[in-house]
Amino acid sequence: MANTNIFVNLPVQDLDRSKEFYKRLGFTQNEQFSDENAACFVIEENSIYVMLLVKPFFAKFTDKELADTERTAAVITALSADTRQGVDDLADRALAAGGKHSKDPMEEGPMYGRSFQDPDGHLWEVMWMDPAALQNG
Repeated sequence: MANTNIFVNLPVQDLDRSKEFYKRLGFTQNEQFSDENAACFVIEENSIYVMLLVKPFFAKFTDKELADTERTAAVITALSADTRQGVDDLADRALAAGGKHSKDPMEEGPMYGRSFQDPDGHLWEVMWMDPAALQNG
């Protein structure tokens, strides 16, 4: 089977504000897939990308009403981190870049996670799983 990539498509109100936010998270913009209607950011090279689409452009891809992400949740995009510190680093960068606190940190046995909202209210979660706990079952 060929390598499958994931493109998370998000409607955004202000493309420039959103681009600045994702740059401050440390993601790289792919100019080849960016223009005045959209911006592509590489989360993980050759596998995970986030596409920021201005709302009128995003609306062309669906017949459904766009969610009001200030009031409703449709999806939580979860990313893994290599370390517990990696979770904190990304969540802290998101908050410093203008993201909003979403939920208190979660610690569930060997799992640790934090969550935040981007400037448009899209929910993100960063998780780490203690590898020693996984090996011990």
